[in-house]
Amino acid sequence: MALFSQDALNPGVRKREVFGWAMYDFANSGYTTVVITAVFAAYFVSGIAQKADWATFAWTVALSISYAIVMFTMPSIGAYADLRAAKKRLLLVFTIGCVISTAALALAGPGSVAFAMLLIVVSNTFYSYGESLTAAFLPELARTEALGKVSGWGWSFGYFGGMLALGLCLGYVIWAQGQKIPAHDFVPVTMLITAVLYGLCSIATFTLMGERAQPNPDALRESGLKASLQQLHGTFQQARRYKDFMWLMASAVFYQGGIAVAITLAAIYAETVIGFKPQETMVLIFVLNLAAAGGAFAWGYVQDRVGHKLALGVTLVGWIVTCVIAAMSQTKGQFWVAATIAGLCMGSSQSAGRALAGVFAPPKQLAEFYGLWSFATRLAAIIGPLTYGAITWATGGNQRLAIMSTAGLFAVGLVVLGKVDVERGREAALA
Repeated sequence: MALFSQDALNPGVRKREVFGWAMYDFANSGYTTVVITAVFAAYFVSGIAQKADWATFAWTVALSISYAIVMFTMPSIGAYADLRAAKKRLLLVFTIGCVISTAALALAGPGSVAFAMLLIVVSNTFYSYGESLTAAFLPELARTEALGKVSGWGWSFGYFGGMLALGLCLGYVIWAQGQKIPAHDFVPVTMLITAVLYGLCSIATFTLMGERAQPNPDALRESGLKASLQQLHGTFQQARRYKDFMWLMASAVFYQGGIAVAITLAAIYAETVIGFKPQETMVLIFVLNLAAAGGAFAWGYVQDRVGHKLALGVTLVGWIVTCVIAAMSQTKGQFWVAATIAGLCMGSSQSAGRALAGVFAPPKQLAEFYGLWSFATRLAAIIGPLTYGAITWATGGNQRLAIMSTAGLFAVGLVVLGKVDVERGREAALA
């Protein structure tokens, strides 16, 4: 069977459309890799906040504010996108917003803590909106029995976009350091590289991918906001019917909280606890992305074969092992082992969760349900890093204890996942 089989796609869907959809994962991955994980996070703590005791906590606060905004607005934005068949139009608006605010991060320098936090809030909010909307296209493109592998195609391809952005930035940083250029001069250039790459690569998405949804005629006759809120209210009233989706969301609040710690604090932990230099951290994140790409791609095929629930559960066990090794690591080599396992689990767990959410989403409410999925993942992104930051602050900087506590989030997520019945959840979506 062909690796990228047409049989995985819904009738009428062409491979070029799937490529266009996957290109958005490719385009936006540079933002998380360079801004949130590898470069700007560590620079915020060491350069902008100048290693103050509260610096890591301030970083997690900025991210948490953006996630709170997304939590309370994305479900209604998703409902609006479904009713108006506006996923693609809204995706364009949010992409432009993220590209501009990412480029503006180049203006943040030492001491400009409030300004940098504001731009992180704005850029990460737009990024999160875009991530949610692009996920809502997945069930339109892939057959139900192939959601895992098609999700894996996009997610793994996305990591290569992150590696491209990080590779370009790493090359520039190494040159800049060779020229004795200080961090407050070379970090801004990496923000511009990331923003330009995001904007250019997303053009393929808007060129190749179409809007397959049809607008709801009743919604067009009244206020878009009113119709979307009514739709969302109706979904919450019927929540009992979608209890397996709700259990999945509850599980995601915990395990995605742990993943958020890995994404937002890996560079800070590597440099402040293990002793990595900035260029070593960038190489570490580059290899982590390579492992994540392989994990997402291969695990998508495994997921469709063994089942979404089992596949996701196995990755959560891997995450628990990762946290324990990271907390106990005394050398860079030991931390490299933890990072490699984390990479394999990161791509596979996030891709598996996105696919399983698609299994439980009613066909006419895809953006709305992925908006609810974003509510869970963004709540997780608040709980995980804020807990980590608070433990670090309260213990006088003990990040080893903070990373060990993160294993508990994955353990709870695994227990809650046991409540999910995939067949029952799919029947409810189609009823």
